[in-house]
Amino acid sequence: MDAVQTVHRKAWAADTFAEGERAIAEETAVAFVYDGSSYAVMMATPRDLEDFAVGLSLTEGIVGDKNEIEAIEILEEPIGIELRMRLAVPRGRALTERKRYLAGPVGCGLCGIDSLAEAVRPVKAVTAGLVTTPEIVLGALDAMGDGQAINRKTRAVHAAAFATRVGEVVAVREDVGRHNALDKLAGAMARKGIDPREGFLLITSRLSVELVQKAATMGVPMLVAVSAPTALAVRTAEAAGMTLVGFLRGDRFNVYAGVDRVRVAAAVEG
Repeated sequence: MDAVQTVHRKAWAADTFAEGERAIAEETAVAFVYDGSSYAVMMATPRDLEDFAVGLSLTEGIVGDKNEIEAIEILEEPIGIELRMRLAVPRGRALTERKRYLAGPVGCGLCGIDSLAEAVRPVKAVTAGLVTTPEIVLGALDAMGDGQAINRKTRAVHAAAFATRVGEVVAVREDVGRHNALDKLAGAMARKGIDPREGFLLITSRLSVELVQKAATMGVPMLVAVSAPTALAVRTAEAAGMTLVGFLRGDRFNVYAGVDRVRVAAAVEG
């Protein structure tokens, strides 16, 4: 299934209709199945599915390492896609004790949980000593655009990217859901052996708490977004020791938590 579809449309402009075609993003149901048991169904862009399988498994704590997934099978059905995974025995047993059935539309990151405690679960402490500059952060946002092929065609998907401490963007993933984009990025990084402690994340959305939770699980010291954070996201980032940056636009941004990681060039050099 292609991630981009071309459809016929009528466009209204200058007081008249014009016939034409438009590229739009595809979305489909993607089911995560572990050892024959369904765990989650997310509406997602059908691209980078092996990254998605690995990434969600890691950010949800289903596995602690990609090697605990012994096999992945991608099965395309008429009504969606199944990501069938076989887990190492200890992880498989742990999963049966911790079921979290999800039915996730594109705007949902915590759908299907069955307790308040799970929604506000404690986050992993982030200890990486990353220090960067405003210029590096702004430059990474510009470089991120080169990896957004689907969005250039459709203007309808989110992206998540990882930049090194010097601002080199080394991985970008896209999806109709911002949580899915981050999960795909997490999987891509794990499969490529990219150390999440050695750089920062950028995401083209608002910063809600589940994005902070996922980033902390990855061990990333800084999360940057083009839009605003929620108050709970800020508190969660502070609890994790993570730097949180929002409203990254043009030549400006706001630092909401962990400001010591973003310093002017002279302070970094000193």
